Amino acid sequence: MNIPANLKYTKDHEWIRIEGDFAIVGITDFAQGELGDIVYVEIETSGETLSKEEVFGTVEAVKTVSDLFMPVSGEITEVNPALEGNPESVNKDPYGEGWMIKVKLSNPSELDALLSDTQYKELVG
Repeated sequence: MNIPANLKYTKDHEWIRIEGDFAIVGITDFAQGELGDIVYVEIETSGETLSKEEVFGTVEAVKTVSDLFMPVSGEITEVNPALEGNPESVNKDPYGEGWMIKVKLSNPSELDALLSDTQYKELVG
């Protein structure tokens, strides 16, 4: 299982990478493995400002549909356009091509409450 050290994580299995005032968000390798083959990603919150832990979309796998939760508060400025025609990129490359949203941070102090790679490894065992 791949858990990069340069990212932060949530207990809901999202990852977040900070790039200046923005954050890139996706689901972890563990999460995509648990979901199985992802067939559809629905994110209709582009342009919206959401609070931490609000649902920003859903991911649909062959067996289940799972909500996607905001790891931090902010405005969703971009949704990965490649996911519409290629949702399986979340399975193949969850930390790269399979990213989901770009967020303009509204409260950077919320980053302090996220899990480190070590803490996330302990969470998923």
